Order: sequence, then C-alpha cells, then structure tokens
Amino acid sequence: MKIAITGSEGFIGKYLVKELSKTKHELVLIDLSNGIDVCNWRQLQNISNVDVFIHLANKSFVPDSYKNPKSFYETNFNSTLNILELCRKNNSKLIFLSSYVYGHPDYQPIDEKHPVRAFNPYAQSKIICESLCEGYSRDFKIPIIIFRPFNIYGIGQNESFLIPTIIKLAKAGKIVIKDDRPKRDYIYIEDVVSAICKAIEYNPEDGFDVFNLGSGKSYSVKEVIEYVIEFFSKKIEYICTNEIRPNEILDTVADNKKVKTLLSWTSQKSLKEGLQLIIQECKG
Repeated sequence: MKIAITGSEGFIGKYLVKELSKTKHELVLIDLSNGIDVCNWRQLQNISNVDVFIHLANKSFVPDSYKNPKSFYETNFNSTLNILELCRKNNSKLIFLSSYVYGHPDYQPIDEKHPVRAFNPYAQSKIICESLCEGYSRDFKIPIIIFRPFNIYGIGQNESFLIPTIIKLAKAGKIVIKDDRPKRDYIYIEDVVSAICKAIEYNPEDGFDVFNLGSGKSYSVKEVIEYVIEFFSKKIEYICTNEIRPNEILDTVADNKKVKTLLSWTSQKSLKEGLQLIIQECKG
C-alpha cells in the first residue's frame, strides 16, 4: 500500500516511519522539515494515489496552547481539514491521532462511550478535529480510525513533557515537583506505533471507529519519581512544593477492551520497563 504520514519527523512519526520501513509499503513523508507544510493546501493538493493517510502532525504541548491558542487551533484544525480533503479526493482511509479528551472522568476505567469534555485549548482542538473527521466519514464515506492515546512517553520525547523533565532533574541530582498526586495511564511510544500499524489493515465496520490507547493502569507522579530514582545509583533529592493546579484531574485509566477485541492489540511495555529504557539511553 501507499501510506502517507504527516508529522513524519515528530516524536511518534520517527518511530512509525522506522517500523513501516521494515514492510513493503510505499511511504510518503509529509513534514515541515521536508519542506511541506500540512496547513498549506497548495503544497498538498497534488499528492495522489494514497491508500492510507496517517495524520500525526499537530501542536501538542498543553502550556503552549494557553500562550498561543490561535496558532494551536489554526494548525490542528487546518492540517486535519487538508488531510481529510486529500482522503476525499484519493478515496483514502485516515488514521487520526487524537488525545485524552474526557476531562474529569465520570467513571474509571474510561471507555470510548464516555462523554468528551474539553479541559484545555489543546483538548478542545482535538475534539473539534474529531468532529470534523466524523463529518467527513459520514458525508463522504471516508473510512476513519481515531486513536485516543492517554499519556505517551518514550525515548526522544520533548524535554518539556513530564517524564523527560523528571529524568532531566534526576540527572542533575534534585527533583522539584509542584504536585505529585495526579495519576495517569502511561503508554510507551512503541505500543502506540504497534496499534497504528494494526489499524492500517483494519476496516471499520461502520466506516468510523474510535479506540482508546492505554495500559489500563494509572501511576501517580510520585510513583513515577520513585521508579526514576530507583534506576539512578546516586542520591537524588526530592521535593514536592504541594502547589495545586486549579481544575486538576487526579486520575485517568483507559478501558482498552475495544482495541484488544477489534485490533488484537495490548500494551507490551510496563511503565517501569519503559522508564528503565529511557534512563539507560540517557546514561549511555
């Protein structure tokens, strides 16, 4: 198959390209670093004969979505709209990477039927894009698979995110965290990529499907820090300042029964194993 990947040089994109390069699929790499702006229709409109588009290109760092919301909304919406138009023109399937979009959960574990609730500009942009995907699938019969990964982590992630930040502080010998209570369901980058690869071969029965991606278990920030400290041989000072963020979500656990059933997918890497890999890499 001919597969186009947007954001091919991003965190997820690099892992996905590496994995798909082992197959016989023909890859079309769409990324700013390749001189292609996914928000610029003129640069995209001649892409043709693509069987599957995998849309990874987006802005994703939540604090930046508060600093520059207009840029976030424009980038995430326009890039998704352009890829949907290409899918319509090419009769292609779309695999769209969304995010955790459930806000404060009504119940745990959280399944795909849980109401979606925006809780920051980034999540709002993803919900808007999901709605756009649903509309294109309904009106133009485009097969679309949406993934809602909970908290992705792994080697090579931007240092602004929580786990790379904790590891960077640990290397310096002192970890200072504002609030170590929140619990999250962490999923290793390679497990996300394996789900995307399975989705390439999957055809949604009704033409549109949504899957959670998570391990089914949550860990507090404190537990993450304890694991990290365990993997360093030196003494590390740890301080929690107990600064509580307003509207903080204290726990999220993914119900992944649907993805297990329909895609025969399960997460393979435990949090402890994933953290150990990252720390070995940064020590090396």
